[in-house]
Amino acid sequence: MRLRDRYPIIVTAQKQESRDFWERYLGFRTVFDSIWFTLMTDTGSGASIAFMAPDHPSAPPGPDTFTGRGMCFELEVDDAASTHAELTRRGLPVTYPLTDEPFGQRRFGFADPSGLWVDVVEQIEPEAGYWSRYMQREDGSDPA
Repeated sequence: MRLRDRYPIIVTAQKQESRDFWERYLGFRTVFDSIWFTLMTDTGSGASIAFMAPDHPSAPPGPDTFTGRGMCFELEVDDAASTHAELTRRGLPVTYPLTDEPFGQRRFGFADPSGLWVDVVEQIEPEAGYWSRYMQREDGSDPA
């Protein structure tokens, strides 16, 4: 299989608000837009995301309206602190503050209008020994 693209489709009644949010704060540009579907991409990374109204007959089988639970959209950046400063300066409502996590990430987070959790992360050095407790096989033996 050769993929041409890959992206999540968030089924939401807040399709326009989500589109505007991703354009305003995250710099995604709209590739296709209609009253029922929006496809967006970030030209720098190639990341894509789509939003679809819940009542369109072309919806693929299965997707219920997104409730804001059970999904996280990761945006990895080179400098989480400067990204945080820029986005909060522009009025982004950050609900998880900029934090250095012991497992090796500097991150902050927020939800978009659809309820999708967006986690902005920078990889940093984990605390010494943090990962050693997670490095055993299921049978308890050490993989090293």
